[in-house]
Amino acid sequence: MESKKLIELAKTIRSKNAGTDKITFDIIFRESENYELVKGSGRITKGSMAKLFNISEDKICDFVEYDPAFAIKFTIYRSAPSGSPGERDIFGCQQYPPLLDIEIPVN
Repeated sequence: MESKKLIELAKTIRSKNAGTDKITFDIIFRESENYELVKGSGRITKGSMAKLFNISEDKICDFVEYDPAFAIKFTIYRSAPSGSPGERDIFGCQQYPPLLDIEIPVN
């Protein structure tokens, strides 16, 4: 079965702060075809994201597939508030790389 990495299909893959105790992830597509392909693949779900980021599903407070914008968004609770001693990504902008290599079946 042929597949493509998510980075090849999405226009934007990013993470950022969503307040002091959350990080939000955005996966945005240019074309409805790529969005529908990824959405229909079942590779990006609340459960698969929990597994990918090694957290329990209850640490994902939001998971949305937003059809009008061809976007998938999910938000996770941080293990420690932004800026806490030992916290290593104050802006939450370095958390998205595990998403890049997700394999999406294309046929």
